Amino acid sequence: MAMAAIGVVYGDIGTSPLYTLKEVFSGPHAVPVTPENVYGILSLVFWALMLVVSAKYVIFITRADNRGEGGIMALTSLALRVVPEGRSAWLLSSLGVFGAALFYGDGMITPAISVLSAVEGLEVATPAFQPYVLPIAGTVLVGLFMMQRHGTNRVGAIFGPVMVCWFVLLAVLGISGIRLHPEILGALNPVWALRFFANNPLIGWLALGAVVLAITGGEALYADMGHFGRRPIKLAWFTVVFPALYLNYLGQGALILDHADNIRNPFYMLVPDELVYPMVGMATLATIIASQAVISGAFSLTRQAMQLGYSPRMHTIFTSEREMGQIYVPGINWMLLGAVIALVVGFRSSSALASAYGIAVTMTMMIDTLLAFVVIRGLWNWGLGKAALFLAVFLTVDLAFFSATTVKIIAGGWFPLLIGGIIFTLLTTWKRGRGLVNARIRIDTMPLDMFIRSMFTSPPPRVQGTSVFMTTWLDGVPRALLHNLVHNKVLHERVVLVKAETADVSRVPERDRVKVEELDYGFYRVRVTFGFTDDPDIPAALELCRAQGLPIELMETSFFLGRETIVSRTSRSLPRWREKLFMFMFRNAGSAADYFHLPPNRVVELGTQVEL
Repeated sequence: MAMAAIGVVYGDIGTSPLYTLKEVFSGPHAVPVTPENVYGILSLVFWALMLVVSAKYVIFITRADNRGEGGIMALTSLALRVVPEGRSAWLLSSLGVFGAALFYGDGMITPAISVLSAVEGLEVATPAFQPYVLPIAGTVLVGLFMMQRHGTNRVGAIFGPVMVCWFVLLAVLGISGIRLHPEILGALNPVWALRFFANNPLIGWLALGAVVLAITGGEALYADMGHFGRRPIKLAWFTVVFPALYLNYLGQGALILDHADNIRNPFYMLVPDELVYPMVGMATLATIIASQAVISGAFSLTRQAMQLGYSPRMHTIFTSEREMGQIYVPGINWMLLGAVIALVVGFRSSSALASAYGIAVTMTMMIDTLLAFVVIRGLWNWGLGKAALFLAVFLTVDLAFFSATTVKIIAGGWFPLLIGGIIFTLLTTWKRGRGLVNARIRIDTMPLDMFIRSMFTSPPPRVQGTSVFMTTWLDGVPRALLHNLVHNKVLHERVVLVKAETADVSRVPERDRVKVEELDYGFYRVRVTFGFTDDPDIPAALELCRAQGLPIELMETSFFLGRETIVSRTSRSLPRWREKLFMFMFRNAGSAADYFHLPPNRVVELGTQVEL
């Protein structure tokens, strides 16, 4: 499991040595190359990895699992458990959704900067390759996104062994560089970092905007925790990933001390000339793996957003019969590909992309810290002093990195913020609009008990079989049921009202999946509960009703769905632009029948209008 975690979880942070020190010493806010500055930067990198990745994420935040699942959505669900309904809950929920939205911006930059930085190694071998860097990087990226439809299982079959080889190579190259200046090991001393800031306060602060590249991807280990568990992730980090990464940074630092010209690409300068081409190939494989983890995370996050009601239904393909978490969302895949190619063409180099990278990650890390504070104070019952110390230490570090990355906004940092803002607006608009539609439907809905009583006084004809009506309110009569009765003048001998809910846990066991309530006159109410990573399969859930006295034969069952058409009212509940946006999203949302895996030949849709 630790080897598998190395392949999936640590791909992003594992490719950071390709560009981090290059950006520190030759980027837009380049640090002058002096021995003291090299030692100071290497000390900063070490303690950033120690404090942010090792302490905050690996030791503390990975303990905040939602039934084994990690990630900002899971952390938000945990935080909301200890906060009463009201403004505080709304604020925490908004923070979590904004953090999730920022992930998409990060997910667009990671493949672009990673693959570009790997292919740029060809320029080190010979400048003749310079015109071909962009076409080669674009071809690799197109191939990567086209492979997604085959599923993570096939794409990731070689991830673990390849990334283990990659980290071994990082360590070997680092040791070869350290041999030039063994005294570079003294950079572990935090005094060098403190002295660097004391002597260069402004340069030191600006340098944090490049040093943060060394920890980008650290937040991914928490997001992917549900796939591997805390122990394998912790074991992989402390025994393989962290030592290999820092050995390579030390080797690059020693190489820069040996000759200042090596700052143009210190990673590839560590590689012997005869091995540059194989190393470019290996680095490209590693960056593909790093990109894969982000792409898979975008698919999973989209599915969680759909389950929690923040996103309209989208076509989702399950690519594994054994692992429900392995999914492919075509719409998200092609959106990411278009954005990534646009980034490569627009920024044209990994150095230019580095200006856009980091601000979204540091904002996400700050949100994680704030949500974790709520969890450790409310769920773990830490004392106020202990919890405040956690918040003060890690929020100070996060704010230092975030403030340094704000200078990147004009140079490209606006891109992930723009993407995050757009997606946050889409997610919250859908959540708000969907809530208003459901509230309007509930107001106009006849109470179910009144409807059943009327069946005794004026019963309609009954036909054999079972009718299933999907509803959002089990105490009311679905509009589709009323339309069916008005137009067809009959009811089935068994009428089942089904409400699908999503709990704030990752998975719901089958024994707790359904709750059946038998009513009079052949009516039943069924409450189906899914976790936010469960597959919302209604036919499979209805099979579980047999154990509670409601056997359902799918071949004798018709599924009735309401197809709402949104109509604008004169007195609007949403601003006009937001109402138009919601109506556009509503018209283009995926089919409920597909989302709930209803058999296509057993579904009847009945239209109705709803005033927003």
